[in-house]
Amino acid sequence: MSRWVEGKVISLESWTDKLYSIKVEAEIAPFAAGQFTRLALEIDGEVVGRPYSFLNSPADPLHEFYFVTVPGGPLTSRLITLAPGDPILIAPGAAGFFTLGELPDAKVLWMLSTGTAIGPFLSMLAAGEIWQRFSRVVLVHAVRTVDELSYRERIQSYLQQHPEQLQYIPFVSREDTGFAIKGRVPVAIGSGELEDRAGLDIRAENSQVMICGNPAMVHDTVDVLQARGLKKNRRREPGHITTEQYWKT
Repeated sequence: MSRWVEGKVISLESWTDKLYSIKVEAEIAPFAAGQFTRLALEIDGEVVGRPYSFLNSPADPLHEFYFVTVPGGPLTSRLITLAPGDPILIAPGAAGFFTLGELPDAKVLWMLSTGTAIGPFLSMLAAGEIWQRFSRVVLVHAVRTVDELSYRERIQSYLQQHPEQLQYIPFVSREDTGFAIKGRVPVAIGSGELEDRAGLDIRAENSQVMICGNPAMVHDTVDVLQARGLKKNRRREPGHITTEQYWKT
């Protein structure tokens, strides 16, 4: 199998001066919601590729990726210059185990994300399986400023479709908003603020927790949850905490 497939850019959207999403049309192998692939461009005679999570449903023929520009990053600085119709390279297959298929059954699914790491969760919400497996789903998106709360219209549509199942709880760390929790996710778990907002408890008896974000958030959140008796989820030893560090360039 070839290392790359040539795809075509369908659209590029700017959410802020640093946050972008790109839609790509390409013939690639099927993937599971939560997995990632690699996008690449030829830059100065060399193919430069980086991993990005699928944001779209596996059933959607257009593949969508959400990314942040990296100062001096050779790939992201070029990605944001692309126009509809431009060629882009994409790996022919997906990878990763951050999927619902790796989770034991539970009543409540907590989806904790920072920044662009909300992408895998949006893919899961779009795929549909989640609504059959979990009675309640809590989507947390933590950012620094309000304008970084991307995809709110899409999330609102899921809230309208599944009002009894889905909750959306934003965090904004550097601004007072009146609607978002101000601060960090692990601190809000430790204080009980997140659970108070959700009206649900994070307990080993009824919860699965998926954590996707920057390494500090992932590490500190796992520590808080393990102190409560939740365990990391492994294939040979099922638990309650499934993580994906999301520090992509």
